[in-house]
Amino acid sequence: MNARAEQALPVPEALGPWITGIRTVSVAGPPEEAFVHLPDAVTKVVVRVAVTGHRDVLAVGPRVRASYHDSKILASCVELRLAPGTARPLLGIPAAELVGRVVPLGELPGGTARQLDHELRWLTPEETVSHLTDALPERLTATADRTRTELVRAGVDAMSVRIGHVPGQVREVARELAVSERQLRNLFAEGVGLSPKHYARINRVRAVLTHATTAPWAELAAATGYYDQSHMTSDFRALMGVPPRSYFTGRLPAATPCQAGPPT
Repeated sequence: MNARAEQALPVPEALGPWITGIRTVSVAGPPEEAFVHLPDAVTKVVVRVAVTGHRDVLAVGPRVRASYHDSKILASCVELRLAPGTARPLLGIPAAELVGRVVPLGELPGGTARQLDHELRWLTPEETVSHLTDALPERLTATADRTRTELVRAGVDAMSVRIGHVPGQVREVARELAVSERQLRNLFAEGVGLSPKHYARINRVRAVLTHATTAPWAELAAATGYYDQSHMTSDFRALMGVPPRSYFTGRLPAATPCQAGPPT
């Protein structure tokens, strides 16, 4: 029987502008059952320890569609979810260049990325958080474009689903931010890796995944901003590969950060 312990660590205030979530996973036992990689619009850094003791530090790009996999031997790891606009100052490349990829941090062009690859490889989860709190804000503040970062984060907020708010049209969000639609798409490509429309699609589907067991399909479609239930079903199928009812009938556990996949 596979034993897995997951823990969400608090994000120190100093890291708040750069990291939105920190999660640790420790695993013991035989390979886990089949699993699914859910669509995810976030770029992540994963510090992973394999069952052999091998360690690596990986940049994991946004995942635009779900993928399904057989059982796999897991490892222990720490996942750092990067805030929108953090990819270029931290990793040295726009988020769009990491979509669908898993890349060793030391192979990226950013000096900060290579430095962190060396520094984080041998740290415990607690040491990782402490080190990043001391080192990251100063390094990133010096290289980040504050105006662009604030714009992309405002755009992400406007295109996200939450209670009492559903994403508006791209042209409406661009108007609110006083930028052109083209500028907004460029901001998203660099800071998120996806177009505003595709980001909103992933965000909606993840909202459906979160709330599907607590609301009827038609109500859920309306609450997440779909025109009707059939549009929700169509979008869900496009990103998840199966319609909602089929997915939830045979639902698989979501992948852990340890299952990021091999580097490309």
